[in-house]
Amino acid sequence: MADAPLPVSPETLLDEVPLAFVDVETTGLEPSYGDRICEVAILRCAYGEPAARLEQLVNPLRPISPGAFAVNGISADMLADAPVFPQVAPRVLALLQGAVLVGHNVAFDIGFIATELRQAGHAVPRFVALDTCKLARRTLVANGYSLSRLSRHLGLPSNGREHRAMADVETTRALYERLVDGLWGRGLRTLGELLQAQGAPLEMARPAPLDVPPVIQDALRGQGLLQLTYIDDGGRRTERLCRPTKLLSWEGRVTLVAHCYLRGAIRHFRLDRIAHLEAVEQGDARAVAAQAAGRAPRQDSGGGGLRDA
Repeated sequence: MADAPLPVSPETLLDEVPLAFVDVETTGLEPSYGDRICEVAILRCAYGEPAARLEQLVNPLRPISPGAFAVNGISADMLADAPVFPQVAPRVLALLQGAVLVGHNVAFDIGFIATELRQAGHAVPRFVALDTCKLARRTLVANGYSLSRLSRHLGLPSNGREHRAMADVETTRALYERLVDGLWGRGLRTLGELLQAQGAPLEMARPAPLDVPPVIQDALRGQGLLQLTYIDDGGRRTERLCRPTKLLSWEGRVTLVAHCYLRGAIRHFRLDRIAHLEAVEQGDARAVAAQAAGRAPRQDSGGGGLRDA
């Protein structure tokens, strides 16, 4: 099937291009490994003026990593009563439809949005995006190209809420307008010319999914429990009750990171060493956990940190 046409013609004059400035805050860095959106902001502009906006906390149904919390300051308490992404998805699609997306390092944002839309059962439209980071690197000399550094370098207004979604959207819009003003003075007039100045059109990524069993994907999305049979380095088999937290990829192998009730700690499970796994109903979890804890008390000695299973 041929690709759908671009949402906006490359010949459209810059001041007539419908724009959707986007930013997401997330539980971690990699949607393919189970990280989720915890805040989304979209500012839709027409003819250079704001037309509609969305600023929404989203319950990710999984913990926020310490690293993500250190950046965005979004806590579990703030998200407890927030809607889940499938409830927000129709508003997101309505604001993005027919627009060119604009963001800073926007591939990160649209990668998460595409993943969330697919998981919510929505087809992902063909979006085209402009990246203010790419534009700035190709047109400005600055001491760093993060959004905050560029904002200070150019003297853009700040609302003091860095790394919250709508604050970053507003800063990105101000940066985009400053960049376009400079490029307009160099004779750029159309969307196509701006895409060329960026280097190339940036389209909504459609990454190939990891080869991960659906039962693990479901557990990551819903903080579910898994019962698995694991084979260790010595060929020994053990039954484990685990609560998955994320996936890691290392040297061509995918590893499940999970809290293991048998060991009473975080453990790494190579997917190629899992002989059997199944989801555990929440009502059975306490009994299975108690059985696992009684059968094999924790055997770790000293030290801390993450360990192999």
